[in-house]
Amino acid sequence: MSNYQDRFEKVISHIEANLDADLDIDTLCKLAHLSKYHFHRQCSAFMGMSVIKLVRLLRLKRAAYQLAYRDHERVLDIALANGYESHEAFSRVFKKHFDKSPSEFRKAANWTPWHEKYEPILMLRKNIMDNGTKFNVDIKAFPETLIAVMEHRGAPNLLGASLQKFIEWRKLSHLPPSKSKTFNLVYDDPNVTAPEDYRLDIACSVDKPVAANDYGIVNKVIPAGRCAVVRHIGSDDSIGVIVSFLYTQWLPKAMVEVRDFPIYFERVSFFPDVPENEMITDIYLPIE
Repeated sequence: MSNYQDRFEKVISHIEANLDADLDIDTLCKLAHLSKYHFHRQCSAFMGMSVIKLVRLLRLKRAAYQLAYRDHERVLDIALANGYESHEAFSRVFKKHFDKSPSEFRKAANWTPWHEKYEPILMLRKNIMDNGTKFNVDIKAFPETLIAVMEHRGAPNLLGASLQKFIEWRKLSHLPPSKSKTFNLVYDDPNVTAPEDYRLDIACSVDKPVAANDYGIVNKVIPAGRCAVVRHIGSDDSIGVIVSFLYTQWLPKAMVEVRDFPIYFERVSFFPDVPENEMITDIYLPIE
């Protein structure tokens, strides 16, 4: 990783970790080892957007996640926590980006407008991960695990609705993440799969089979067996880079065969409960 890239990765991590605070330009300049005369221009050149726009988009993303997946939080509290002085100011900006008011989005989240505006940040994260980031691969034996599953079938940008439904069932079933491990079973690569054919399971561990229910939750099992494991700390935006690394670089050199089970993620810590740069996801590739 170049020294220049390393500087701006530190800037982005600092911004992610301090979204609640008034960001100090002097601190950002020190992290980038740049004077204030050059900082903004070079940030814009490296990130593809100004620092102000980056902060605004990251705060809006967190606000959207809080609205969609944390229904106990009031809209006003979410607005204030993300730097807006009033419900009205937050609503104006939010509707401009999501084509819905915060309350409308909470009832029926639509992420399509957001993905279009968020594309520069997505590309930035991928480029950082692509350029020299090293991944440590461990081999672990995973125990057989009974899981309750919400099967998402359809475009990735509709995943939010499935996730909301799963969270609702999980709360009613008294299975919080503190007591029940959280998993995603990933059957398809969204980059090469038609949106309508995309498949992903949202799941949590359970002690006994799930009874028939109105949510569409079904029983499945993660089988016991060896896995190649990478711990990813940071945003989901760059997780595809690690999956690609496992398949295209690690697997051919390791001289092992994959088992007949999809790659899966264990969600150890969640956004927006923790900042994006502190999210922990263990990525499991089942191998013989």
